[in-house]
Amino acid sequence: MFTKLHFYILLVAILTSCSQGKETKETDIANKSNDLINETSPYLLQHAYNPVNWKAWHNETLKQAKDENKLIVISVGYSACHWCHVMEEESFENDSVAKLMNDNFISIKVDREERPDVDQIYMDAVQLMTGSGGWPLNCIALPDGRPVFGGTYFTKKQWTKILKDMSKLYKEDPEKVIAFAEELTEGVKNSDLITVNKEDIQFNPMALKTMVKKWRASLDFTNGGEKKVPKFPMPSNLNFLLRYSDQYKNKALQDYVMTTLVKMANGGIYDQIGGGFSRYSVDDRWHVPHFEKMLYDNAQLVSLYSKAYQLTRNDYFKTIVSETLEFVDKELTQNDGAFYSSLDADSYNAHGELEEGAYYTWTEKKLKELLNNDYNLFKSYYNINGTGKWEKDRYILYKTISDKHFAASNNLEVTELQTKIQFWKTILTKERRNREKPRIDDKVLTSWNALMLKAYVDAYRVFGEESYLEKAIKNAIFIKENQINTDGSMFHNYKDGKSTISGFSEDYAHTIMAYIELYQATFNEEWLNTAKQLADYSIEHFLNKETQMFYFTSNKDHTLIARKTEVYDNVIASSNSVLAEGLFKLGHYYSNKKYAGFAIQMLSNMNADIKKSPSSYSNWLVLYLNYSNPFYEIAISGKDVDFKLTELDQTYLPNVLVSGAANKSKLPLLQNKFIEEETFIYVCINGTCKMPVTSTEKALSQILK
Repeated sequence: MFTKLHFYILLVAILTSCSQGKETKETDIANKSNDLINETSPYLLQHAYNPVNWKAWHNETLKQAKDENKLIVISVGYSACHWCHVMEEESFENDSVAKLMNDNFISIKVDREERPDVDQIYMDAVQLMTGSGGWPLNCIALPDGRPVFGGTYFTKKQWTKILKDMSKLYKEDPEKVIAFAEELTEGVKNSDLITVNKEDIQFNPMALKTMVKKWRASLDFTNGGEKKVPKFPMPSNLNFLLRYSDQYKNKALQDYVMTTLVKMANGGIYDQIGGGFSRYSVDDRWHVPHFEKMLYDNAQLVSLYSKAYQLTRNDYFKTIVSETLEFVDKELTQNDGAFYSSLDADSYNAHGELEEGAYYTWTEKKLKELLNNDYNLFKSYYNINGTGKWEKDRYILYKTISDKHFAASNNLEVTELQTKIQFWKTILTKERRNREKPRIDDKVLTSWNALMLKAYVDAYRVFGEESYLEKAIKNAIFIKENQINTDGSMFHNYKDGKSTISGFSEDYAHTIMAYIELYQATFNEEWLNTAKQLADYSIEHFLNKETQMFYFTSNKDHTLIARKTEVYDNVIASSNSVLAEGLFKLGHYYSNKKYAGFAIQMLSNMNADIKKSPSSYSNWLVLYLNYSNPFYEIAISGKDVDFKLTELDQTYLPNVLVSGAANKSKLPLLQNKFIEEETFIYVCINGTCKMPVTSTEKALSQILK
């Protein structure tokens, strides 16, 4: 069995081995492109002019490594990653390091967002070796791809020594390296084994309360988020806790969620001028962000803030949704309705140097120059003081008080203050236009686009803004026309009119859920039927029939050293938990026992793990709530169906799925419910309906007891 001790033994062997050779002299490698110039990924293209002979992850590359019996360097990152850029500048742009790599290794660059399947394998390996992981992720593997050494960021000195010593060790004692790789690969294969649960589990409120009580100990009730740094938004966790707090009338947890949402929106993690959230904050109060802006974070947070507004009617949440969607529309949307992936953490400063946060931060001198007489009020509002200072002479705009309290303490009306805020934002936005924008990763990923599609739907249903629905439908059409093939298979990526990588289970899972949500906003059955077709394809090509869980890769794809099963709900919910939720809902819509059976078996398989670490399985716990508490189907049939839906959407109803039609429908939930010139609302549980009613108020009374 592989343990970290094995890694440390190898590490000692590498770092204490004698490197007798002298430092390689700088070479005159011509500034020409490597094989990455033929790729579409912006991250890979960033490395296309490195002196390292980088290659992309292709079967031909792996074959070359075997033919030449060379170790492989597998370097994984993404275009918005700050420390990826640092290691590139220090090591991969260095001629002497490049010569070491070119002479002794086959070097492969991987965009983790394009190839999450590859990233999973080697991230698991590094976590087994070191106990932690991150990006850049750098692994050294045997010619057949089995990992033998890995870590995250290395300095040039560290990386040079690792390259020399690993190459020497493999040449002089290959049996030791191969033996280590065999044990490590076995560890990778066993790291996500699923135990099939054959017991009849009763998902009940008491068990759920016990799990939530265990989870509470890790929550930061003062600043929001978790009691650790860095702080990530973790929208899946917050979504579950929001729903749980409402269904169980737990005020303390609901206050915790609201505290988190307000503190994040006030913090530097939120772009106070341009809208949108950065990936995480490096401190415990959401002040200093890691400045990259990811599509998936902003998508999930739009959904979360929309639901929080629906529950609380806090206008601040509405503002955050509006500003974030405006940011997405301006910066991350292409003309055909698809969404780009991210904005870089780094941008060029006034001296032409790449610098983290250069686009977003301010000096006191510049603010005084721009704001004149308003500066002192602005300074107080955004903490241009010791609280908001970052480093050197730069400040990150950071709020610590609500508009209501700030206005009162400065003898202003709230409306007067908000007018000033908009004026300030206009001035600073104009100034930022003179700065170099952060680099954009303009590849399109299906799973992330589906999250953004769902976000627009969620915002539309809560706020009724027609443009949100229009953008959602435009993106849904883009996915259907470009990413879904006639056989039901999907592509994962899209760039410059080309889709080249086969879809992963995450693409199917999130698209299924997005189309289900779009159906619930439009009652256009095309979207629900497409979700069903994608679910059927997933069952045929991704299902592990022994465990009833879904592999991350299709059975049609080239096999890696392990076929992984993604179950942990992290910053994005796991593909299996999302698929289980989608199958649960499709089971209700189509009265399909097979889908329903998959959902409950998948949750049953995870039950023991959820009990041990509930915060790691938050989206599974959303599904758990569907079984431990009443879950309702609402069927609306008749000419006023859209009006009734609009009325229903004024209420936070997380334990409900909605179907509707203005005419007759063959959908099982709507069959035999249409009556000419009438509109009836049916509240049902597992297909058994209560007496139909004509008013939304009466329908809600059957749910909100």
